[in-house]
Amino acid sequence: MTTMNDTSNAARFREFKMPDVGEGLTEAEILKWYVQPGDTVTDGQVVCEVETAKAAVELPIPYDGVVHELRFPEGTTVDVGQVIIAVDVAPGSGDAAPAPAAAPVAEPEPSEPEAPKGRQPVLVGYGVAESSTKRRARKGSAASVPAAAAAIQGEMNGHGAVVPESRPLAKPPVRKLAKDLGIDLATVVPTGEGGIITREDVHAAATPVPAQAPAPVAAEAAPASEAPAVVTTVGARETRIPVKGVRKAIAQAMVGSAFTAPHVTEFVTVDVTRTMKLVAELKEDKDMAGVRVNPLLIIAKALLVAIKRNPEVNAAWDEANQEIVQKHYVNLGIAAATPRGLIVPNIKDAHEQTLPQLAASLGELVSTAREGRTSPAAMAGGTVTITNVGVFGVDTGTPILNPGESAILAVGAIKLQPWVHKGKVKPRQVTTLALSFDHRLVDGELGSKVLADVAAILEQPKRLITWA
Repeated sequence: MTTMNDTSNAARFREFKMPDVGEGLTEAEILKWYVQPGDTVTDGQVVCEVETAKAAVELPIPYDGVVHELRFPEGTTVDVGQVIIAVDVAPGSGDAAPAPAAAPVAEPEPSEPEAPKGRQPVLVGYGVAESSTKRRARKGSAASVPAAAAAIQGEMNGHGAVVPESRPLAKPPVRKLAKDLGIDLATVVPTGEGGIITREDVHAAATPVPAQAPAPVAAEAAPASEAPAVVTTVGARETRIPVKGVRKAIAQAMVGSAFTAPHVTEFVTVDVTRTMKLVAELKEDKDMAGVRVNPLLIIAKALLVAIKRNPEVNAAWDEANQEIVQKHYVNLGIAAATPRGLIVPNIKDAHEQTLPQLAASLGELVSTAREGRTSPAAMAGGTVTITNVGVFGVDTGTPILNPGESAILAVGAIKLQPWVHKGKVKPRQVTTLALSFDHRLVDGELGSKVLADVAAILEQPKRLITWA
């Protein structure tokens, strides 16, 4: 029987569930809480940061009110649809607050073990694969949170929320690195401005323990049923790091791509001396003020022009319908190395952008990726990708296609080399390009034309005007 007080409480306390922030992904890890019980929040305020298999995402609360309860501590992997925070939307109304234990985050599933095996995040375009990799123990209700949280992070208050004790200052990617390496941030000496712990500080603190006493990161005081199933362990001879989140999704996607799409890779070495001169001139051009000008900008524009001249390369393979889907737009992906692994955000409708606009888009894409703020939407819908391995001093490579795309261009290091120019051997700026493509929809002739066009533009950048 529902009493008037029960109905009032139901209306007063609003529960916010873990949303599907990654296009069909089934779970996310809570990286950081920005609020604690008793804090006032407003509609649209970011309350936590979570990591899915694709990216780290900040979650805004859709209510005004006072935080009543946090259901999970930081570092917990939560299934989509589970309640993660409760908000009192009518504070001071005098109604009795519901007991934390009476508001379970999810109904227990008798037929499902507490720590299911083989359940993995689902990446769009790929099914759930069986795996022996374990995941964290399932948190069935709010009552199970305090023990695990106390073991991992410290004391809990009456609402089951983490109470930080002089929490060390560090950005989320640094906290993630410390967690993966098994480093307690409270023991790390900060060298960053304002007492912030940097990645270098964490690496400096990551000294291996003696081989006879390897130290697991997970709290040993937690009951076996509540301890994380997979932990980072550091020993004198090896370090074991759980594969999850973005890195796990990357591994699954690359395996799927490599064994689904028949890859062909072609190479060309090209004199880019004139392109390097153009880059130097553009850096002094007032129309390019405020944007970053580098060789990647000209390479990206060259690829867009090559796609315009050979539009059939900008396509996708529809396995279900056995169709080749021609794209009349180019969402240009740029592979970016981040603390969470390699991600590929893309510039939407890059084919419509002018050179200054493309430069601004590239700069924003790279800075956002480095800061760990790339959203899942920014990585969805790519058509063709560029990966710049030259920044590592590598000459070239055989890149694997981003799933769902038709081609990927690898750019090698630009080096001063002896080159025959106008009948004489001279020092010239030279690089090697590699284009991998899906041979189901891009044959050798088409792939060769695209790669040759990119090389021709980089050799004679005036073709950006004559061919555009």
